[in-house]
Parts: sequence; structure tokens; C-alpha cells
Amino acid sequence: MGSLESEKTVTGYAARDSSGHLSPYTYTLRNKGPEDVIVRVIYCGICHSDLVQMHNEMGMSNYPMVPGHEVVGVVTEIGSEVKKFKVGEHVGVGCIVGSCRSCSNCNGSMEQYCSKRIWTYNDVNHDGTPTQGGFASSMVVDQMFVVRIPENLPLEQAAPLLCAGVTVYSPMKHFGMTEPGKKCGILGLGGVGHMGVKIAKAFGLHVTVISSSDKKKEEALEVLGADAYLVSKDAEKMQEAAESLDYIMDTIPVAHPLEPYLALLKTNGKLVMLGVVPEPLHFVTPLLILGRRSIAGSFIGSMEETQETLDFCAEKKVSSMIEVVGLDYINTAMERLVKNDVRYRFVVDVAASNLDK
Repeated sequence: MGSLESEKTVTGYAARDSSGHLSPYTYTLRNKGPEDVIVRVIYCGICHSDLVQMHNEMGMSNYPMVPGHEVVGVVTEIGSEVKKFKVGEHVGVGCIVGSCRSCSNCNGSMEQYCSKRIWTYNDVNHDGTPTQGGFASSMVVDQMFVVRIPENLPLEQAAPLLCAGVTVYSPMKHFGMTEPGKKCGILGLGGVGHMGVKIAKAFGLHVTVISSSDKKKEEALEVLGADAYLVSKDAEKMQEAAESLDYIMDTIPVAHPLEPYLALLKTNGKLVMLGVVPEPLHFVTPLLILGRRSIAGSFIGSMEETQETLDFCAEKKVSSMIEVVGLDYINTAMERLVKNDVRYRFVVDVAASNLDK
């Protein structure tokens, strides 16, 4: 039985239906358990997948829904068995807040692939209560699914690393994309793509940004530090770049052809899919067979990798390009995100909104 003392009423911004419009919503947090921490939210990043869930594009949304899974805050309370964190520490919460802890994935520190993973929002806690995300004043989270923010990493900079950052860091580590001088293509220059450029450069890779137009060329080369820029609609340049890349990180979240990009890979090259595309993609098999190329997928990262991502970015001074907004601007930010009108990640200053006052 939970104690009345541990029940807390908080306010967040929730979508009530598939229109996705967010407005204030007051609800009760689940009771704090012995291994839980209560986090007062300071910042929360906005991810494209928030739009997908808010608008029920996957047909699995439940309302009212408080989105947000790039959560940075401060610990305000801890359960009696919490050993990892202390009150007052800055922490982060990413895409998942629970798993079964007994399957092969959980036992192998790959809890993000657990079939019983619990999403940070639009899901159900072990006690049957709905999970709600970081566009709210506070959250209750199991200590296993909380990470520590390095002291030298600005809190607003940490937020995008909890999803966009670890989404590129994890496959780079897993597929060996850490050898300096190897050539890596970043397909799509949005929130995840720009972190791909930054982290790949921090690993010492030669980075080519691949985009459908040249409108981001100057920024990719001069601001983000990419080594080359390739316009996918330029057939001549694409032909010149054939078989030149060791890896491609595909961050595009909408349907697109794969053949033009597979042709860019060297023998044994790998195309790693990171974008959530809700419809089939197509390619002809000779492009794989005749170059022993691979198409792989990767999903966020483990809790261990999430902590590694934060520590790596703090050590290497990797920063994300963000636009900080208030909760009163959040619907406008979502509209701009639909239009890809952000360079490159919105981060909501939740604490400044004084939700519980």
C-alpha cells in the first residue's frame, strides 16, 4: 500500500486528443517507492517523436498525455533504498522509465530492447498508473532509469543528449564507428542528425552531411564542423561520391528511397537506420549483395550508454544547438517543428514556468 504522504499533485502540459494541442493539466504522481526518486523538472527537450505520439500517428496514443522524454532536473526526494542519488543532485530521464529486469536484454544492459520496456509517457507504470513525461513540474522515476548530469555540462545542453545524443552515440559505439579517419555520412540534419555530426567529429571521423538541398550547407560546414556536404538531388555529385563512405547514419523520420545512399557505401559499409518511419522502405538487393553492405537499426541506448553519452559530451565539450522556449510557447514550437523550423532542438524551460504556483 502506498502512503498518502508520498502522493503529490502536479501540473503539466497535456494533449487531450489527436489534435496534439497542449494545455495545462493537473494530475497525481504515482506513489514514491523505496527505489524511486522525485525529480523537479528544470528543462525538457522536444523530440519529433513527441509529435508522433501527440497526434496518434502510430495509433497507440492515450490521453490526456503529458509528453517529454529529454528531462533534466534536480532530485527533491529519494526512496529509502535509493543509493545512486542524493537530494539536490542534477539528473536526467530519457525515453524509458522501466523494464522487466529479467530478460536477456535487461541482463545484458540493453534494457531499451526489453519487450516490456515502459515508456516515459503514454504508457503504464508497474502499479497501473499512467506514465507522464517531462512537460510537467515533477516526475517519479525508478533510480535505475535516472542518470547523473556532469557538473561541467550546462543543464539545457544536457537535455537533447538524453534522446538525440544517445541515439547516435549508441550505434557508433556498437558498430565500431569510433576509429579516427573513417568516413561517416549523416543523412538528415535535424535534431538527431546535428548531434550525429557533433559526436562523430568528437570521435575523429570524417563527416559528410547528406541533405536534399544546399540550404544547410554553410551551417553544416562552418558551424557544426562537418568535413563535406552532399546534395542528394545532385546526381553528378552523388555519382562522384559512390563507394566513398564507411558508414551512414540515416536519421530521416519519413519515407525515403534507400538506393541512392546504399550506393555511397564502400564494400562492407553499414547504413544504420535511426528514424522512426511508419511505412515500408524499399531497396533492390544487388546494392547489398554486390558490396557486402548492411542495413541495421538502432534504438536510443541503454542506461549505461546514456550516462556514457553525457560524460563523453562533457569531456569533449560537445554542445547541441538549441533554442530555449517557455511552456507558453510550446504549441508554437510544435508547429515550427512540423515545418522543420528549428536549429536544431527546442528545449523547454519548464522551471521558469512555475507550473505549481
